[in-house]
Amino acid sequence: MRFRILGVVALATLAIAGRPRALAADATRPNVLMIAVDDLNHWVGYLHRNPQTITPNIDRLAKRGVRFTRSYCAAPVCNPSRAALMSGMRPSTTGVYENNDDWRPHISPDLTLTTTFRRAGYYVAGAGKIYHEAYRRESEWDDYLKDSGTNPEPKGDKGVGGIRFAPLDCEDDDLREGKIIGYGIEQLNKQHDKPFLLTIGLHKPHMPWNVPRKYYDMHPLEDIELPPTTDNDLADIPEAGIKMAKPDGDHRRMLESGRWKEAVQGYLAAVTYCDTMIGRLLDALDASRYADNTIIVLWGDHGWHLGEKEHWRKFALWEEATRAPLIWVAPVVTKPDQVCERTVDFMSVYPTLCDLCEIQTPSHLDGKSIRALLADPTATWETPAVTTYIEGNHAVRSEGWRYIRYADGSEELYDETADPYEWTNLANRPEYAGRKAHLAKFLPTKNAPDVSDAAGNKPARKAAKEQRRKAKKNLSR
Repeated sequence: MRFRILGVVALATLAIAGRPRALAADATRPNVLMIAVDDLNHWVGYLHRNPQTITPNIDRLAKRGVRFTRSYCAAPVCNPSRAALMSGMRPSTTGVYENNDDWRPHISPDLTLTTTFRRAGYYVAGAGKIYHEAYRRESEWDDYLKDSGTNPEPKGDKGVGGIRFAPLDCEDDDLREGKIIGYGIEQLNKQHDKPFLLTIGLHKPHMPWNVPRKYYDMHPLEDIELPPTTDNDLADIPEAGIKMAKPDGDHRRMLESGRWKEAVQGYLAAVTYCDTMIGRLLDALDASRYADNTIIVLWGDHGWHLGEKEHWRKFALWEEATRAPLIWVAPVVTKPDQVCERTVDFMSVYPTLCDLCEIQTPSHLDGKSIRALLADPTATWETPAVTTYIEGNHAVRSEGWRYIRYADGSEELYDETADPYEWTNLANRPEYAGRKAHLAKFLPTKNAPDVSDAAGNKPARKAAKEQRRKAKKNLSR
């Protein structure tokens, strides 16, 4: 896979001359296929977190380029994670922290990834969930699938409380994923006179985990194993972390129902269904005229807990909620079957795409390009990943450690090598003071107020504010 030599030489000449990077569209510039997956945690084959998962298509994509083993979201919530990735600005910069924060009045269209590519001469098309569905701004695209339809409903039982799962007696294309993938295939089959940025957002494995029955059959209930847990996991967790975990909510109901394995089966089935749909899209790209000149980036918007740390869903700052797949295939730059163990977050996606496509990187971006890691996955990289959930609560993840500091000043620290499931909080041990101090240097220095605070509908944020007030009062004594 390679660009035309003449185009590469021309771009190199421009760079040497110190002139701005080329912005006009031409046949030598790479296309981009961005695949976004909703609620996909690290239960994919190439990450080896759960041996029960079946993801052959994601795994074959991983073998085509660079797969990151330590990749993390900017926020463990759909809306702020996607707003951050697409705008290039962290939640702590924009104030978009939660799902009910309408980001559109606070992130102008001229700042977004799609607009940057359109200005650079790209045709930008998309379908499915790229931004949070409640706050779409389709005007950023040249073309967008307006309606992907609705999903069929299961008959009878639908799960346990808010954790919804059930097999469906239907075909793959009866779900809205069918239309979304169909749109992507249609775009790949077209003759484009400009380079394109094609964004395809899959909803599954977002709940409800209702997918065709054959995917449940691929994960027989009698073979399901629960994720590793330990008794009293929250005993050494500060109050702020326990409030995020809500152990008396989903987890208590799941334990009382006796259906934990069924829920795990449902999630695994939804992941495998999603993988199948991704495979169809990759097959279409490989069969198209764009196969050798298209960058592929696949990312999940955040992780997901299925009972680890007595918690379900995202909405937390631990490994399960923050780690998600990240795969890059970039013609000329990446080599096949490469593994990068450096710790990165998804604020790198926007600047890296600009870098790879020879587009001037906007100055407002909070992240930086990881092109050097795509070319050499073992290259030195000193920047850890940072994840934020609600104003003032942050996690810093290096290759070996996770440090969490909550808005009230309470802390968690985990040795990820010795304790990959984060069962032992080391934050209060004096011998780790230096480690905490080092990681704390990477905490955001700005904590913008939540954009919805003026509406008075932010009890969680107000509680965090009160925690900070009390912490400051205690320090002043």
